Formats: sequence, structure tokens, C-alpha cells
Amino acid sequence: MDGNLNALTTVFTEFYYWVTVVFMFLIHVGFCMYEVGASRHRNHMHTLMKNIMIIPLVTVTFFFFGWWIYWAFPSFPFFGGLNYEAGAANLPWSQNMATNLSDRITGVFWAAFLLFSWTAASIVSGAVIERIRSSALWVHAVMIGSVFWIIDAAWGWHAEGWMVKYLGYHDAYASGVIHAIAGGYALGVIMVLGPRLGKFAADGTPRDIPPHNPWMLTIGIFLIYSGFWGFYAACNIPVISPEGIGGMLTGDTWTATNIYLAPTSLSAITFNFLMSLSGGLMAAYVVSKGDAFWTFSGGLAGIITASAGNDLYHPIQAMLVGAVGVVVVYKLHYWVERTFKLDDAVGAVAVHGYSGVVGLIIAGFLLWGAPSSPYEGFATVNPVGQVVGAVIMFGVLGWLPGFVIAKMQAAAGVLRIPVEVELQGLDYAEHHAYEDAKAEIIAADKAALNGGGVPAE
Repeated sequence: MDGNLNALTTVFTEFYYWVTVVFMFLIHVGFCMYEVGASRHRNHMHTLMKNIMIIPLVTVTFFFFGWWIYWAFPSFPFFGGLNYEAGAANLPWSQNMATNLSDRITGVFWAAFLLFSWTAASIVSGAVIERIRSSALWVHAVMIGSVFWIIDAAWGWHAEGWMVKYLGYHDAYASGVIHAIAGGYALGVIMVLGPRLGKFAADGTPRDIPPHNPWMLTIGIFLIYSGFWGFYAACNIPVISPEGIGGMLTGDTWTATNIYLAPTSLSAITFNFLMSLSGGLMAAYVVSKGDAFWTFSGGLAGIITASAGNDLYHPIQAMLVGAVGVVVVYKLHYWVERTFKLDDAVGAVAVHGYSGVVGLIIAGFLLWGAPSSPYEGFATVNPVGQVVGAVIMFGVLGWLPGFVIAKMQAAAGVLRIPVEVELQGLDYAEHHAYEDAKAEIIAADKAALNGGGVPAE
């Protein structure tokens, strides 16, 4: 019986993560559609290509070293050395990282984290559209997707992470671990990259560059919502026995847990996901005076703000946290744009970065004293731990590396496209080649008709 039960648990867990990964793939589809909808027609193919190539580049690098970082870095470097034993089991040549019928979990669990890596890279991609070189963006995608975000996941998301253990850091659905770091990273890059041509008038007044295709943008944001819902499920461990985590859970009932191995349920997080989405949408509609772009994005910002504590909030708290967060980030976005003349093309720094930071800080007060983990000896959730965590996520692991790497690229002349290319559009070369090929075919067809020869096709 025990053997059959273990087998059933293994197969269910394998299937569970596989389904969540498929749902999370919709986030990447949504980001592609959203960015194309927001960009001007002359940059569509470039926008799509830079997003598509994130998939192979981040996947391969995450396989070779990103996954190892997650398992080896939870205590490194401040509260212990590298965990070589856990890391070795997740190296590319480990038997767990290949076809292995005695380990059906590692591959799908790895894939769930990999999709988080794609998301982090795509958030940066949205902020820099229409003026960054593809090669420059791909370097940033690898660095945030396979290095920096997975370090913060090891510190603030791993059940033994030092931020969880000693700071009482709590971030169940990644307000900071994904969104604050990606928003901070994007801010560092756009500070060096500069605004799109024409974004600011000569006197510094910002101009609105409206979305090219509102329909595509709307479908994209709904796909992101759907994928985000799958992301919430992927942040859970679907079924686990008390013995499976060292007997730290009380009772003998098998349960689902959050990322910190504290009991939760899909029912609880579904309430909170939808309530925080609704709070964000309503607040964004009011504060933006019905601006469609901000209303759609406000739903996403509401979820992100509430995500740090959405495993513990009451649904009404989740709604209010989402609403408050949207008002703050909307005001902050326009203050930063006017004051520092920064061009965040899709509001990624605000929707992801500022929302993540605000969500972490709010969780520190609302969850003050709650256990950050079921394990004994861990610090409880507190405002100081959450504020320090927000600084580490947004500033140290996000903004700082994004700014430094972009500076190095700018110094080498490989960050921004030339002015003439930006004015013609990044698709000009491909579009011009297509038009030349089409004209050649038409000319050949006409010659065949006039001379009775064989048509071009």
C-alpha cells in the first residue's frame, strides 16, 4: 500500500507541475503579444524575435548553471558556504538531469523554475523596446534569467534560504523574487539606454506614444493573467507528508504547501488571486480616469502587490492590498518619468518593480509576527526583514547589475541601435528585403505572361 501510495504521489506531482508549466507558457505568449501591441509597426518582427530567442538562450544557460545556483546558494555567502551536496545532484551531468525513471520530478520542477526565468527576462524586454540591440537584450536575459533571479530565489524562496531564516522574509508568490528584481533590473538598463527618440519634447515634457494595436495588447494581458494563475499553482508543492519535510508539520494529514513548506490549498490562493486582480483593476480605472492601458496593467500590478502575502491574507485584504499598490505605483511611475526623463515603454518598472517593493513592505506590517516557515528557529515575518528584502531584490540583485552591465555595453557601443535605424524602424532591413523579393517575383511573372514563358512559381 505504501509503495502504491508513493507511486501515486510521484505521478500526481509530476503531472501537476507539467500542467502548471504549460499554463505558465501563456505568460511568455502574453508578453510577446503585449509588446507587439505596444510597439510601433516598424518594430514588430524585432520585438518578436528578441522575445523568442529568450527561450533557447535562457533554457540552455539555466540547464548548465542556473539550476545548480538555486540548490547550492541558499546560505552562501553570508551564513555558510556553498551546499555542494545539493548542488551536485542538480549539475548538468547528474543522473537527475536526464531521462531517469527513478526520478520523475526533477525535470518538471526544473521547468517550473525555468519559466520563472523566462518571465524575469521578458519583464526587462518590455521596458526597452524600440531602441535596444537584440544582442544586448539577450545578454541581459541570460544574466537575470540564469544568474541574478535564481540567486534571489535561493536566498528568499528556498525553504532554507538565509533571508527566510534570519530576516523573516516572506514572499509566497514572488512580489520580490521575480517582479521587484526584474523591475529593478529594467530600471538600471533604461537609465543607461535613454528614451525613445521623440519621447520627450525639447522642454522635457513627456509625450504619450500610444499602443499600436489595442486588441493585441488586451489579449496579451489576458494571457498573462491566465499564466500568472498557473504560476500561483506552480508555487505550491501539491501533496506532501509531514514525514517528507522532517516532521515539522503537525498532525498526520497529507497537504499541499507553499514554497516555504507551510500548509496551504489551491482554494485559498484562488480566492486571493482573483480578489487582488479585481482590486487592482478597479483602483487603476479610478486613478487613471479610465485609461485602458493602465486599467489592464493595473490588474497585473494588483496581483503582484498582493503576491508576497497571498498565502496568508484574507481575500478582502488581498483586494485592498492590490488596490492600494496600484495607486502608489501609478503615481510613482509618472513622478519618475517627469523628474528623471526615463522612458519605460510599457510601464514594466512600475507594474513589476514598484508593485513588488510596495507588496513586500505592506506584507511586513500586515503579517508582522506570522511564521515565515514551519521550521523551528526561523525568524517571524516583520517590517524590517521585508524592507531589507525589498532593497536586496530591487536594488542589489536587480538595479545594480542591470545598470553596471548596461554601462559596459554602452561603453563598448553595443547597447543601443544607431539613430538612423531607430528612425527607419528595426524591421526596415527585413521589410526592405521582403519587398525586393516580392517585386522580383512580380516582375518575373509579368515577363512570363508577356513572353509566354514559365511563371516564377
